[in-house]
Amino acid sequence: MLRWTAGRLHVDGQDLGPVTMPLSGDGEYEYFKMVAKEDISRIIELLGGKPGDDILDLLAKNWTGEKSYDLEAILRDGPIEVELATWTG
Repeated sequence: MLRWTAGRLHVDGQDLGPVTMPLSGDGEYEYFKMVAKEDISRIIELLGGKPGDDILDLLAKNWTGEKSYDLEAILRDGPIEVELATWTG
């Protein structure tokens, strides 16, 4: 899920099943990544957008499904500071 929360881009993710067992006893792992508003123009650029593009539209159009793994790598390894929070059952 993508949304704005407290002036930040908020990206929610969830992994289920056996692969999550090292992290979660019940097979569920949720994570929340937040990007500060001042870094949105840089994220848009990294994702192939142009100035003035709406980040939520860009993400919904080009970075879902299989491309979500590429988005994850950009958020994890890119030059933008991303705040991470997790939840496990």
